[in-house]
Amino acid sequence: MEVMIIATSGCSHCTNLSKELDDLGIAHKLVFAEDEVELCQQLAIRHSPNLVVDGEVVFRKQPTEHELREFFNC
Repeated sequence: MEVMIIATSGCSHCTNLSKELDDLGIAHKLVFAEDEVELCQQLAIRHSPNLVVDGEVVFRKQPTEHELREFFNC
């Protein structure tokens, strides 16, 4: 499973989202929207942060810990 946080470089929520994924033991990478313009266009990303799993946007916002636990079944 490939998990990415796609966020703008100035996003204040991506650090929290990354920490929550770390706490749940979910391996992920942080991708800055400015560096991946084509990917953002392809996924219709217009806001930050976004959580992408296996090439599909699953959250277009900062999900709650409960939402993350429910999505990842942990």
